[in-house]
Amino acid sequence: MTLEEKQQDIIDEFSIFDDWMDKYEYIIELGKDLPKIEESKKTEDRLIEGCQSRVWLDTEIEGDKMRFTADSDAIITKGIIGLLVRVFDNEAPKTVATADLRFITEIGLHEHLSPTRSNGLASMIKKMKINALKSV
Repeated sequence: MTLEEKQQDIIDEFSIFDDWMDKYEYIIELGKDLPKIEESKKTEDRLIEGCQSRVWLDTEIEGDKMRFTADSDAIITKGIIGLLVRVFDNEAPKTVATADLRFITEIGLHEHLSPTRSNGLASMIKKMKINALKSV
């Protein structure tokens, strides 16, 4: 599945919900399916700076693809990083580094996040793209 197809799947899934409370509940559910980072990898160097809650991200290269695992101590944040992992996981570094994440705008996520969560989202994306650029 391409990055674009993964984004479209998310857009289609969120289009089912009319109410943002339902969308938040869905984001929380998605966080429960997040490929969890190993406890031994929850280190300071894997913490994403700029997030109000604690978010750990581990990035590995398998062949020519990036693999991501993550965790957060906040349930909504865990769902948000889960969405990003879902889109970016198993993609080439160049694809991750240059990706336009249109799904964020199309599902209305930016406009329904608090300013601190929006900053956290931007920090998560930045960290994933920086990790990709290091691998290009």
